[in-house]
Amino acid sequence: MIDKFDAVVLGAGAAGLMCAIEAGKRGRRVAVLERAERPGKKILISGGGRCNFTNIYCQPEYFLSANPHFAKSALARYTPADFIALVEKHGIPYHEKTLGQLFCDRSANEITHMLEEECQAASVKTYLNVNIREVQRTDEFLVRAGADEFHAPALVVATGGLSIPKMGATSFGYDLARQFGLRVQKMRPALVPLLFGAADRGHYCDLAGVSAEVVVASGEQRFRESMLLTHRGLSGPAILQISSYWNKGEPLHIDLAPGRNVTAGLRDGGARNIAAARAAFQGVLPKRFATRWLDLHAPATKGVKDTWSTQELDEFERRVHEWMVVPADTEGYGKAEVTAGGVDTDELSSKTMEAGKVRGLFFIGEVVDVTGHLGGFNFQWAWASGAAAGRSV
Repeated sequence: MIDKFDAVVLGAGAAGLMCAIEAGKRGRRVAVLERAERPGKKILISGGGRCNFTNIYCQPEYFLSANPHFAKSALARYTPADFIALVEKHGIPYHEKTLGQLFCDRSANEITHMLEEECQAASVKTYLNVNIREVQRTDEFLVRAGADEFHAPALVVATGGLSIPKMGATSFGYDLARQFGLRVQKMRPALVPLLFGAADRGHYCDLAGVSAEVVVASGEQRFRESMLLTHRGLSGPAILQISSYWNKGEPLHIDLAPGRNVTAGLRDGGARNIAAARAAFQGVLPKRFATRWLDLHAPATKGVKDTWSTQELDEFERRVHEWMVVPADTEGYGKAEVTAGGVDTDELSSKTMEAGKVRGLFFIGEVVDVTGHLGGFNFQWAWASGAAAGRSV
């Protein structure tokens, strides 16, 4: 089969489908090529199967990129309100969970069905189980897949990142960018659990499942959310958030009692010993974690009858708010929600997502060096960047 289109979109994920919808609505003849057996596989597993499809507080400062200004244009022209309107048009019930995060009440399937219905209404042709052999460009783009050829003046790369390889993630999009002479920023796992070093693993991993609200910091970046101890290290929203900013070998600084003065009761006439400290600390952290942490980090008493001096209380209070952990590594792309880095934004138009060096070549979604915080921001980038390209092809 040889077929001609106005635009060929590689990838039927969130960004690719949105691009195809917007282009189809403008009367463009669009083909979407997807290597999986169905569209939107990553959408289906997101948000625990309920799809955290956007965040009502979406702002450019919640995104990482070598160029922090790049995302502003697309995000301003396709907002959370625009996607919410689409969800409501299809009668999909949803709710705000926390911090502006919007989830489907029932199932992420409703989001994929909505996108598929919009594609059908816009006369988009979707091809599944497509294995692309080659992409060429002369006066137009040629995509070879098996015995089939797809020709178009516009090619949109929406192939995603390296995260969750068991779902088919590959480096195809980055390889394609390099094929056409575009720079690619170094990739790394993001929104990913962190692994304890050998010493900490021996001390804490039997506490897997224990969680606490903390403030975790790496450099100037900090997040106040829950932290979860796992059998291998640290996870939970606070850790996933900071992982996008953390570099291997650097320490994390964790405040185990944000906004609390743990030793206040010990100073005001109470007993100044480990038993009193344990009672106070167990009012802040889960009992098992508090006990273990105190056994490892409480200052050694120098006075009589195991009584802490004011200086020792000061040292204990400081340690509670500045627990330093040096993770051994991340859990890698297998557990990462997204990929940080990607196609260099200096190579792309922030308005259209088109490559400056190659007319008609667009990159959108996770393959681009724009990575959102946890909580619906990466989906909003997919919708916004997809819409930007779809309105331009």
